[in-house]
Amino acid sequence: MILIEGVLLVIIGILLFELIIFIHEFGHFITAKKCGVKVNEFALGMGPKIIKFQKGETLYSLRLFPIGGFCSMEGEDAQSEDSRAFGNKSVWKRMLIVVAGAVMNILLGFILMMITLIPSERFASNQIAVFADVSNSSQQLEVGDKIKSINGYDIYTSMDLNFALATAKNNDMTFKVSRNGEDMTFDHIKLPTTKTEDGKEIIHLDFKVAPIPNNFGTLMQQTFLQTCSTVRMVWASLIGLVTGQFGFNEIAGPIGMTSAISQAAATGLQHSFWDGLSNLVFIMMIITVNLGVVNLLPLPALDGGRLIFLIIEAIRRKPVKAEHEGWVHAIGMAVLLLFMLIISVNDIIRLFQQ
Repeated sequence: MILIEGVLLVIIGILLFELIIFIHEFGHFITAKKCGVKVNEFALGMGPKIIKFQKGETLYSLRLFPIGGFCSMEGEDAQSEDSRAFGNKSVWKRMLIVVAGAVMNILLGFILMMITLIPSERFASNQIAVFADVSNSSQQLEVGDKIKSINGYDIYTSMDLNFALATAKNNDMTFKVSRNGEDMTFDHIKLPTTKTEDGKEIIHLDFKVAPIPNNFGTLMQQTFLQTCSTVRMVWASLIGLVTGQFGFNEIAGPIGMTSAISQAAATGLQHSFWDGLSNLVFIMMIITVNLGVVNLLPLPALDGGRLIFLIIEAIRRKPVKAEHEGWVHAIGMAVLLLFMLIISVNDIIRLFQQ
């Protein structure tokens, strides 16, 4: 039975991953259509076509390898005399089309977050409810304090709280709290820790936070706040990578993500199929938000890189030469593929070391 459930979760995981890709490309597709741009092909997957059909001016195709997709617009990468070509539309319309994919990914993240939160009887707040019998932090903090930030990282949800503890450089914490309507800061708070098998120190809270009952209003609020927390977590992780706070070994590529998804599903299956499914949906929520955020980075070959060129065009009131932009994106794509190759090799090495 567990084997059947595991296989079913793998199939659901693949379908969810394809949904993430579909939603991204559909964002470009539907926005292009609404802006009057001719779409030549809308494809899900890469490689040889398995299924294809023509509807109107657009060819729709399902391709062999479930690793991507694309929305091919007229005049997107080359000059076209067609009045409905992407390059012949106003700058603001092209901006909308470029960012639509990432926006749709974040909206999907909102929906997946809601799905994971619906079964919860209550949500965790950021307000201290009770301290442990032995608690160091109770010497400075009090029951009723609302945690505003830890080590400068703003706290709005339990996800923010966990992320702040997980990324703390050492067990010497600075808490900013709201007490009776007044903001107060407390330094040098030490929390209990445990060590993992590889020697990594894990910091734990020595108090419990107040619960928030699950009703329609709080569900909508927590879905919005925790989706925003996920976006902030992605940005903070990217900044930490650039500044050296996080090491290269902490990055996961497609192979690493597959491993993480499998482990999350397997852990959930130890309790029930629905726990496994919930873990799977949560991981997919993080992936789709990651895809949305990363795609908006101002890097060549990404949607954010294309957006930068459009912003330059809007400021200069004339486009950058197509061949120059093309070379930048081509070099960016080469670097991106090399980066993904290195990450994938790193993922494989980690799998053999486990």
